Amino acid sequence: MLNGENMSAVMAEQSVYIKRVSELLKSRKSTVPKACVTTYGCQQNVSDSQHLKGLLLSMGYELTDDPDGADFILFNTCAVREHAEDRVWGNVGAMKKYKAKNPNAVLAVCGCMVQQEKNARRFRESYPYVDIIFGTQVGHRLPEFIYRKLSGERRITELELSNENIPEGVPFFNDGGFKAFIPIISGCDNFCSYCIVPYVRGRERSRGSRAIISDAEKLISSGVKEIMLLGQNVNSYGKGLDEEINFARLLRLINDIPGDFRIKFMTSNPKDCTDELLDAMRDCDKVEHHLHLPFQSGSDSVLRRMNRKYTFDSYMKIVRSAREKIPDITFTSDVIVGFPDESDEDFQKTLELVSTVGFSALFTFIYSKRNGTPAAVMPDGVTRQQKGMRFDRLLKLQEKISRNVLGSMVGKTVRVLCEEYSGDYIFGKDEHQLNVKFSSSEDLTGKFENVKITSADDVLIGERV
Repeated sequence: MLNGENMSAVMAEQSVYIKRVSELLKSRKSTVPKACVTTYGCQQNVSDSQHLKGLLLSMGYELTDDPDGADFILFNTCAVREHAEDRVWGNVGAMKKYKAKNPNAVLAVCGCMVQQEKNARRFRESYPYVDIIFGTQVGHRLPEFIYRKLSGERRITELELSNENIPEGVPFFNDGGFKAFIPIISGCDNFCSYCIVPYVRGRERSRGSRAIISDAEKLISSGVKEIMLLGQNVNSYGKGLDEEINFARLLRLINDIPGDFRIKFMTSNPKDCTDELLDAMRDCDKVEHHLHLPFQSGSDSVLRRMNRKYTFDSYMKIVRSAREKIPDITFTSDVIVGFPDESDEDFQKTLELVSTVGFSALFTFIYSKRNGTPAAVMPDGVTRQQKGMRFDRLLKLQEKISRNVLGSMVGKTVRVLCEEYSGDYIFGKDEHQLNVKFSSSEDLTGKFENVKITSADDVLIGERV
């Protein structure tokens, strides 16, 4: 594993390329070159794009959301669901005409989808106008890739996947304003049978706590009010580091940073959700009283085939313990409907778990086969129609539960981070990740306000205290 000194050398090398690209751009174009980054998928991809944008800004590019007229165009892709892949193929395909009219424009694709060899091969063979193809662990080398392209290299492909430490010191552009992401762990060691992530993001690698604390301090001093700690499984944080640290202790360290801000995190795997973590959530006044804890299925049989390594009962034990320690905690979760050979009895256990826990919201998905995963070759006797009917039943149940959760908040006073001002209303979220709106004659965006909840519809409605 690379040590901190060598990791600094990695970015020192890229800083040379940053300077070279900047000089090339100035010599070739009288106006400021524009760069457009399009991101698909999860918050981790958004965070990756923020670092790619930081690198582009450091090279002298100006960011734009419109690819038309852009000198550098990048698609940061997602491989988790088929729909996201289809959008990428379509949108990259649509760039063929643009490249024909603007041959000097540089087109790049990166991310999880690209990390799969079959997709990388398709880009190479069927999309010859794509100039740069790179995977999930080499984004910090973007200045090098651009320099090589601008210097005459026809095409660059880099798909290295390693277990080395995460590079520190990569420029970062926070386009979230008063909300920001901090990645704390990359990759995943869980190998759930339906999930492609370990194959495209590699094994788990945690960042050192000092680097994370430094990032948090800089963001908070710049006015950020909400920090989301990111990882495929944040509960695994700290494994393999040369320091005595785990996720619960990291939460306490960040909570001790002076300032008025909120801490949230995702995603947590139930198998690693400990009482120590729940105690930290209870004790840390800046940590949200909200836990996103994906259960995926309520059936022990399905969970075994998913390789999730917990059961219906052990999941419920976590929920009961969390509510004992943090009585006002809310839960959200991810659910997969129609996993291969899911029976009616299996699905009924999912409905039972949903009814018992009372989630404030669910992120629900019909199973999407990912080639290269064990689940992709499992026999599946569940028809598309059955999966759709189950999906609808789950949605209707959760809609009812969500209304009950919101209704239980009427009369309470919550602390809201104001996120948007529109039509004399402020929209934001409270410390339980519930949506709140209240009337206001002034724009309070980016501020915390205490709001008494007076009614509930699709969101909580209240008045400023």
